Amino acid sequence: MADQATRSPRARASAAAPTLAWNQIRPAAIVLVSGTNDYLAARAIRRLRDFLHGEDPSLEVSDLDAAGYTKGELISLASPSLFGEPRLLRIESVEKCSDDFLADALSYLEAPADGATVVLRHAGGVRGKKLLDALRASPAAIEVACPELKKEQDRFEFAQSEFVALGRRITPGALRLLLGAFGDDLAELASACAQLCADSADEIDEPLVKKYYGGRSETTAFTVADLALAGRQAEATIALRHALDSGADPVPIVAAFAMKVRGMARVMGRRESAAQLAGPLGMAPWQIDRARRDAQGWDDDGMARAVSALAAADAAVKGASRDTIYPLERLISLLANKGTNRERHEPGATGASQQLTRATSCREPLPHTHKNSPDKRGCLSVARA
Repeated sequence: MADQATRSPRARASAAAPTLAWNQIRPAAIVLVSGTNDYLAARAIRRLRDFLHGEDPSLEVSDLDAAGYTKGELISLASPSLFGEPRLLRIESVEKCSDDFLADALSYLEAPADGATVVLRHAGGVRGKKLLDALRASPAAIEVACPELKKEQDRFEFAQSEFVALGRRITPGALRLLLGAFGDDLAELASACAQLCADSADEIDEPLVKKYYGGRSETTAFTVADLALAGRQAEATIALRHALDSGADPVPIVAAFAMKVRGMARVMGRRESAAQLAGPLGMAPWQIDRARRDAQGWDDDGMARAVSALAAADAAVKGASRDTIYPLERLISLLANKGTNRERHEPGATGASQQLTRATSCREPLPHTHKNSPDKRGCLSVARA
């Protein structure tokens, strides 16, 4: 644990309880672990336990459930033992606590036991508000906040901190691929970071991430989106087909498009530097630079059409339409043409690529394990099975 985790004398001061990030947790008489992110809360509590055990291997660890609490348990377990071993008391479900626990906890807060560290896990809600207010005003307590990481920048910083903690470097492009592969699943993301560090002695780059996690549907989704926004309509459509044929869920694919378009919309018309926009927009500077490159050549009308097509595709893949393929192909066509409806003739697009481009531009579903035949407009049609 970093320097901030070094135990210091618990002097009674007039200051209120400080609020720390999950990875800044340190010993205190009472530690409130708040927030709805159970994964970060568990990591923080385990981090504290490991630190205390490293200080004294004789550490006694006890667990309580505040929802099924019996009066007197807190005082009994926190009180010094015969041999004076340090104690760690972990109390779960404080947001569902009983009246007996609430009374005992408020009483304990007035005079915490020497040598004991009491961790209170509160996952949110109004239950126990009186206790929370008292904890936050107490000089004997600290609060460790574990909120959901909703912003891309927050998840980026989380993953980056994992590599820093493991003493490794990762390129921005590789980190972006990794975030795309695991989305909001912090547990899997952290495990992937550890795996990459364990299996490579060099700087972690894009080829390595693709080697390990290139088959995940979310990574494929960003590949499709990148191709479409680069104007490579035929390649994007083929990549989409390959993804769907391999069993990819279309919902994350639409989500990848939405993330890209949302980033473009947020940076359009903004003249500040990427560093200046990073905080207000909740995006990493490299994400802002990428969104600006993607947004080149777009206007407000084209963006409005893209947002409308995104909404239609999102509804279709979530059950509003029997045909989930055509809205995705239509979306690719629109994005590849920067929000316009004109047909795109790509240099070097021949054979199957030209057919894919023409089919999407003519608003016909593409052949998907079905027999194809040209319709009277010269576009591909599908003989539905």
